Amino acid sequence: VFGTSRKPRASDAGIEWVALDVDDDASVERGVANVLAATGGRLDALVCNAGFGIFGSVEEVSIAAAKRQFETNFFGVLRLLRAVLPGMREARRGRVLLVGSLAGRAPIPFQAHYSASKAAVDALALALHNEVRPFGIRVTLIEPGDIDTPFNDSMSWDTSPAGSAYAGAIAQTERSIRELLPKAPPPEVVARCIGRALAARRPRVRYAVGADSTLV
Repeated sequence: VFGTSRKPRASDAGIEWVALDVDDDASVERGVANVLAATGGRLDALVCNAGFGIFGSVEEVSIAAAKRQFETNFFGVLRLLRAVLPGMREARRGRVLLVGSLAGRAPIPFQAHYSASKAAVDALALALHNEVRPFGIRVTLIEPGDIDTPFNDSMSWDTSPAGSAYAGAIAQTERSIRELLPKAPPPEVVARCIGRALAARRPRVRYAVGADSTLV
């Protein structure tokens, strides 16, 4: 099992860590090459879960910030797929799990850009499922709802200017998000779902995870 991180980490608990930045073409190519070199060219599965969120109104979030959101959440996934799929296709086997979000189907106010990036991952996963299934590759979309992780710690909260016409609604929504996330299920529920999808003989195309998944 290999994990990836932008900063080098010491291997632990049976996981070998590889330096890899999904926003950087050369870093992705180098990281995947290092993994394949260590495994003799074999890769059984790919799990894409890198992502972050920005917060603010559609009107006020800058185009540059919106592009950064898609650079990681969508194009980061695309870079890994392009690096990994040729080998899986040649071997005629493999599993690809893309971690989307229920926000892709139930967009969150003032997180439109994050929601849109996850909707894009949803569309990518379903199209890819049909493209690579003839080669023995199975694609699964994991759709968590609210999960108690440090996601809010890396959120870009300050994208709206002072005196915003949306200030009241933005403040109320931010309070709700900050209050609800710590009450959500732990990340282990998503990890277990990923494990089931990887082990299943016939994995589903979609797995929704979390207490709010049924409602959504």
